[in-house]
Amino acid sequence: MSDEMTYRAAGVDIEAGYEAVRRIRTHARTTFRPGVLGDIGTFGGLFAVPVDRYREPVLVSGTDGVGTKLKIAFMTGRHDTVGIDVVAYCVNDILCQGAEPLFFLDYIGIGKLDPDVVERIVAGVAEGCRQAGCALIGGETAELPGLYAEGEYDLVGFAVGVVERERLIDGKRTRAGDIILGIASTGLQSSGYSLVRKVCFEKAGLKVEEYIPELGRTLAEELLQPTGIYAKALSALLQACDVRGIANISGGGLPENLPRALAPGLTAVVRRDSWPVPPVFPWLERLGGIDREEMYRTFNMGVGMAVILGEDEADKAREVLAQHGWESWPIGHVVQGEEGVRWA
Repeated sequence: MSDEMTYRAAGVDIEAGYEAVRRIRTHARTTFRPGVLGDIGTFGGLFAVPVDRYREPVLVSGTDGVGTKLKIAFMTGRHDTVGIDVVAYCVNDILCQGAEPLFFLDYIGIGKLDPDVVERIVAGVAEGCRQAGCALIGGETAELPGLYAEGEYDLVGFAVGVVERERLIDGKRTRAGDIILGIASTGLQSSGYSLVRKVCFEKAGLKVEEYIPELGRTLAEELLQPTGIYAKALSALLQACDVRGIANISGGGLPENLPRALAPGLTAVVRRDSWPVPPVFPWLERLGGIDREEMYRTFNMGVGMAVILGEDEADKAREVLAQHGWESWPIGHVVQGEEGVRWA
């Protein structure tokens, strides 16, 4: 061990940090949109609120991380998709209030800074921002030896959007008789991975690069499938239809998230046989011997977002979503009753 008393000898390589920032700047610039002021590398990211398009603009913010899905990235050495996930989980939340995503910031805490790894992570973040239509205007990369093991990191994001005050979606206008449309997920997305890893690696002893016939691809390919980003489709839907509630179906599945989009005194009645469940879910259920109710409490089960609107607009809404590449299904309706989800 070196007796040299320098920051680098203590485990923090400032030069590697400079190189990472240089590479990040290139990816971030590909996401810039009107409103961005300045460039990556200043002390704060600057964005001009588009007051010319909003009479009473309300800012909507959200923050989230990728969670233990990152463990799959560590196992495989594939770091280019988790950045999409972190954008998706932040942006999809603020979409539920009807917001237009404006800008995004990321935080990477890493044990030993490798500019190649950081660049691949941020390339994914930039791709997610392009899909969402928001700008990556800043962030932080912190080299933290002793806090994270070498080869491991944490990834967190922060999204800010804007919505006209009178068009804010808070579920208060939902009513009995409304239709619930489920929008397809991209598979597991980024929730429930602690259980997924326990089933796949501890219980079943599978290898991450193992080909799974029931899934038609390797386990790594399935588990690293990026989370869907619904920003552009929902923007079009909000223009075309009177959407009264939106729920991001992430951790906790339909039972936890759908009631958050309803007015007090309303219940969501959901028909479990009304949408096709992707193969990964029944495969996991069988592999782990997981109780069916636990599956629905933990995973999205094929529904990534849910929108609530009048029955007469359901067909039009499905057409709009299909035009933007998203399959959707009427999965239930709203009734009077205690807050929650009732299965039909």
